[in-house]
Amino acid sequence: MNSRLYGNLIFELSRPGTRGYSLPRNHFGHHALPDSQRRQHDAELPECDELTVVRHYTNLSGNNFGVNNGFYPIGSCTMKYNPCINEEIANLPQFANHHPAQSTDSCQGALEVEYNLQQSLAELTGLADFTLNPFAGAHGELTGLMIISNYHQQRGDTKRKKVIVPDSAHGTNPASAAVCGLEIVEVKSTAEGVVDVEDLKPLLGDDIAAMMMTNPNTLGLFETKIPEIAKLVHDCGALMYYDGANLNPMLGACRPGDMGFDVMHINLHKTFSTPHGGGGPGSGPVGVRSGLEQYLPSPHVVKHGDKFTVTNDSHNHVGAWLGNFGVILRAYTYILTLGHENVKMVGPLATLNANYIKESLKDVYELPIEGLCKHEFVFDGLKDKSTDVTTMDVAKRLLDYGYHAPTIYFPLLFHQAMMIEPTENESKQTIDSFIHVMRQIAQEAKENPDVVKTAPHNAPISRVDDVLAAKHPILTYKQLVNDKD
Repeated sequence: MNSRLYGNLIFELSRPGTRGYSLPRNHFGHHALPDSQRRQHDAELPECDELTVVRHYTNLSGNNFGVNNGFYPIGSCTMKYNPCINEEIANLPQFANHHPAQSTDSCQGALEVEYNLQQSLAELTGLADFTLNPFAGAHGELTGLMIISNYHQQRGDTKRKKVIVPDSAHGTNPASAAVCGLEIVEVKSTAEGVVDVEDLKPLLGDDIAAMMMTNPNTLGLFETKIPEIAKLVHDCGALMYYDGANLNPMLGACRPGDMGFDVMHINLHKTFSTPHGGGGPGSGPVGVRSGLEQYLPSPHVVKHGDKFTVTNDSHNHVGAWLGNFGVILRAYTYILTLGHENVKMVGPLATLNANYIKESLKDVYELPIEGLCKHEFVFDGLKDKSTDVTTMDVAKRLLDYGYHAPTIYFPLLFHQAMMIEPTENESKQTIDSFIHVMRQIAQEAKENPDVVKTAPHNAPISRVDDVLAAKHPILTYKQLVNDKD
């Protein structure tokens, strides 16, 4: 890392009159723009030579952390490995050059991919059919709730305006319900971290539209009472919604449809390895049980004989096109690469890796809930609280050792929550190295707590003042200059 170049903004490297580009010779003459279409002032762009620009952004890119250059203990929650073959297939010109508006006769291969992924997801989840239209997990979640709301409306059951959400649920669950115009009712968890069935029972009635659950839940614990919960919910006329964000450990083990769920979404980046970061790209397919297919949004790919067509016979729409095709293609490649037998190993291996880390560290980090976890688990900070070293401090210190920090301070059930998820892809060697560093940080917290509390020390940017950054964010070069003045 060239710290001199990295330590400056491109505007600070600017020198008046310097150029890093050349334009082709103009053979068409000069044609002035009307004054009404001209800028009043020149654009305040940096002026740098080509080599300065290349060096600056090359150095800057070296600070990007991703699963391709380091271990991500957040795993499929944020960054699951995207195999290179996924990128190779997605970049084939036969796929990459498609346009969504071209005729169906000219893109049969692309439509076959969409159709086959719909069928694959249905088989893997135990549901009847899927739409690939939603562009993100939260978008899929909202789509699923709209399907449920539409289902009740079409039946004339207009009283159902409430959705039951566990207190351990991800924040998108109540947010999506609220956006859909539904009221949120919270059900509590037991001391063991699973839904309290006894707390659920009095909440059920003829005003409940659905219950939202994820299994394993956000604590990484398997909800063993789902058959009982599903019966209670169905008996009151409501539907079961499965948040597929945590589907990763379920592959090869069990299927949401078999448990009694009626509607679900899947985050393709979480389970099926498509790239995710910086807000996208994304894909959030939504599946439904048999009998609810008519509520899926259009357009939808169907097969007639050997030909694939696109239907638009539904009045339900969440987008004009057939989803994010590049992401869909990568997910389908991942499924085909693993194959029918190997895809069954995803869940067991993810579960094995998570439990290995948990059992290796629970003597130095607080484990609030004992027992078998699934793909992820939650520590409640360091076991030794006397040092006042927080979860935030541990996360910052991990950066010094070249690891991305895990999810911290979520779920909200634990004050010093630290959620760790290695995924099925990581080797024992990588996991052992991470365990070693986590133990080393715990030792540092005892022997030299200040080195942990002031971390990171080796990162390009040291610890920032979070309060000041929130209250007075500096987002532009002009702000920086004015603040210096």
